[in-house]
Amino acid sequence: MGKIDEFSLVTQLFLRAYRWRRIDPVPWHPLGRPLAECRVALLSSAGLVAPGMGPFDERIRGGDWSYRELPAGVELASLVDSHRSGSFDHGGISRDRNLALPLDRLRELAEAGRIGEVNRRHFSFMGSLTAVGRFVRESAPAMARALGDDG
Repeated sequence: MGKIDEFSLVTQLFLRAYRWRRIDPVPWHPLGRPLAECRVALLSSAGLVAPGMGPFDERIRGGDWSYRELPAGVELASLVDSHRSGSFDHGGISRDRNLALPLDRLRELAEAGRIGEVNRRHFSFMGSLTAVGRFVRESAPAMARALGDDG
C-alpha cells in the first residue's frame, strides 16, 4: 500500500473524500478441520481474465461488479490483467501472475501435503470498486454458493 502523497492529486482528493464502507463485525468462520484436509480455492481482486473471456468493463460507473471463473488448470501466464485502476503499479503482476493469484504456490502446497487439494475453480473480480452494492448483493453470494457447492 502506497502512502497517500505518492498518488496523483486527483486520487488523493478522491481517497480523502470517499465514504469507506465499514463492516462490523467482520464475517469470520474458523476452519472445522486441519488445513491438510481442506480443499482450497483462491479469489483475486486483480481483475485477471483467462483467454476467451471478456475483460472487465471499464465503462461501468463505480466499477464492474462481475466476476470470472478460472479453472484450476489455467496457465497463469495466459491470464490477462484487465484491472482498471491506475493507482498501483501493474508491473509485478505482469512479470508474475502469482502475485495476484498464487496458484503455482497453492499447487506446491497440495503436492507437499500442506493442504488437502486445490479446488477445481477459482474466481477473479475487479478490485477498486467505488460502488459495491451489486457486488455485495449478487457477485459475492454467487461465488460463495459456488465454492460451497465445491465443498
